Amino acid sequence: MKTIIAACSQNLSGSRASVQTALRTLLAVPWPSQRDVRSALQLLAVLQWVLSFLLLGTVSLLLLIYLLFTSLWLIPVLYVAWIIFDWDTPEKGGRRLPCLRRWTVWKHFRDYFPVKLVKTHDLPPSHNYIIGSHPHGILCVGAFCNFITGSTGFEELFPGIRSFLTTLAGNFRLPVFREYLMSGGLCPVTRRAIGYLLSQRGTGNAVAIVIGGAAESLSCRPGVTTLILKNRKGFVRMALRHGAFLVPSFSFGENDLFRQVVFEEGSWMRSIQRRFQKMMGFAPCLFYGRGLTSCRSRGFLPYSRPITTVVGEPVAVPKVENPSRELVDRYHELYIRALLKLFNENKTKYGLSESDELHIL
Repeated sequence: MKTIIAACSQNLSGSRASVQTALRTLLAVPWPSQRDVRSALQLLAVLQWVLSFLLLGTVSLLLLIYLLFTSLWLIPVLYVAWIIFDWDTPEKGGRRLPCLRRWTVWKHFRDYFPVKLVKTHDLPPSHNYIIGSHPHGILCVGAFCNFITGSTGFEELFPGIRSFLTTLAGNFRLPVFREYLMSGGLCPVTRRAIGYLLSQRGTGNAVAIVIGGAAESLSCRPGVTTLILKNRKGFVRMALRHGAFLVPSFSFGENDLFRQVVFEEGSWMRSIQRRFQKMMGFAPCLFYGRGLTSCRSRGFLPYSRPITTVVGEPVAVPKVENPSRELVDRYHELYIRALLKLFNENKTKYGLSESDELHIL
């Protein structure tokens, strides 16, 4: 009996010693600093945004198809019925949720790069506006952060102005993803949707359009600033029809977020990209960024590079129901001049050299 008690005592002593050693080891490990915590939160904020835009629509569609063949078949059936009933909502202003725009996660998203919004002129709320957003980049980070989230203070810089951002109409056909887009204030880049915002909601509306679109993303790479704009005149025609002022904006640093494999014009890979773009509305880009665990590894997350979006001087536009081609060309030229002026006056302030030029194709 004494032998058993002695053995138990020895085991208890050993256990206490092991626990004490483990505690000492744990306490010796340095706790994460506030800077480490902030960096982790910023990385997670960007991760959820990238995954939402790249996967949410496809994963939701596949999940609904799967549920259709299970005992939960009623869920996809009811949701499809809702989409049919709600089909026109994206083109009628959507369902904007102010609380979503004020999420704290967007502040961490902003600080990851960081993103900054710069105002150069007032936008009186007595008018409506079409804001041209340049350049497209890969994922339009500057346009999203400034015109959709409230993290950079758009509403404070431009009081009385409600900002919207347009994107591919096909995105609003994807289940769940369409609700996510509408809640933030995104709308289809269609005449009907833009016309509704500029004519049915009074004044003080600013519709941001990434004019270069998918074609421009194919030329996105660090150190090169090329815009697809010469033959993009539909936004000017819309502005004239509704009397909306044209406002140029430029996001310095947008093209530095990813590295892209750019294929030369005339190559077979470039032709495949062009054909895919015409069929699907977007261009398949071969790009990479940083990895999840280290900025030195390769992955699908953007690099943390500063983005400064400068909003320029509005170009006053008259309301002409059926504008002529000559009138559209004239205001298109005025817009390009305003954009070039904005770029040249600010390029040296935000990372470019005096010799850098804006190439417009």
